[in-house]
Amino acid sequence: MNKKVAVVTGASSGIGKAIAEELLKNNFQLILNGRTCNNVFRDNEDIKVNTSDLMDSITAEELLQSSIASFGQCDYLFANAGIIESGSIEKINIDKVCEMARLKVESSYRIIYTFLKYFKTRNTGHIIITSSVLGTKTRENSGAYAGCNYALEALAEALRMELSDTNIQISCIEPGLVQTNLHREWPVHPKELLGISNALLPEDIAQVVMEIINKPDYIRIPKYMILPKGHKI
Repeated sequence: MNKKVAVVTGASSGIGKAIAEELLKNNFQLILNGRTCNNVFRDNEDIKVNTSDLMDSITAEELLQSSIASFGQCDYLFANAGIIESGSIEKINIDKVCEMARLKVESSYRIIYTFLKYFKTRNTGHIIITSSVLGTKTRENSGAYAGCNYALEALAEALRMELSDTNIQISCIEPGLVQTNLHREWPVHPKELLGISNALLPEDIAQVVMEIINKPDYIRIPKYMILPKGHKI
């Protein structure tokens, strides 16, 4: 049986790494993108590592062509790369906010449209976007981060409608707090700020991915929110 082929961005750590590992267990071939991805994965018959900068305008096409050249096709895109910058008006780093918007929105828009043009030529494919519960809600000090995820949610919803009569799918995963490196520089971890004793694990999100992609083809899952116990947002 032919293996499925996926491109995963942000695969160096956290959710992206967990998704990549779960896909490998399920007989996928992968193009894995991340600035330090070669510290985690090595090229072999099922993996090709790419460390190109997603903010470079040529990287999206480079990833697509790498998938086709290496494995003959691409079936899935996991748009997962992102960073987070939150804070009060006085403390927030505006340069980091703009970097977050470029990575989370601009580069994601570019790669999503690049892969959709290819998927439309085949009338098949599935894009899964790592959004956030803060793609549907917001809270004090997190408006910029929420706004980036709202932008992805809006694009995904419009694309879902445009693609509704095709065999191409688009889904947003909306996790609550996940234990990753995103908050490694925060003086107080969000678990303490939000009173959450057990954050989600990246592996929990990877299991959600498998649940989505293993549904029958006629079923569409535009959004999948997953929260840890005690997350009151």
